[in-house]
Amino acid sequence: MVCIPCIVIPVLLWIFKKFLEPYIYPFVSPIVSRMWPKKTTQESSDKDESKVDCKGTDANGLLTKEPTEVPDKKKD
Repeated sequence: MVCIPCIVIPVLLWIFKKFLEPYIYPFVSPIVSRMWPKKTTQESSDKDESKVDCKGTDANGLLTKEPTEVPDKKKD
């Protein structure tokens, strides 16, 4: 048996989202944008810093400081 709040809460949320939010959002959005202003991100002048070449990575994709060599298991 399902409890009453498990049925009522999703129905109320659906009603709010479908019918009430389109009318409430235009009034609430300016208030919220003043409370939490968007933070501007500064673009770096050198955009090539974020690009990494795959040649300097190991098998897991992590950067290595020096090239790694695969040792031979049998050396004569």
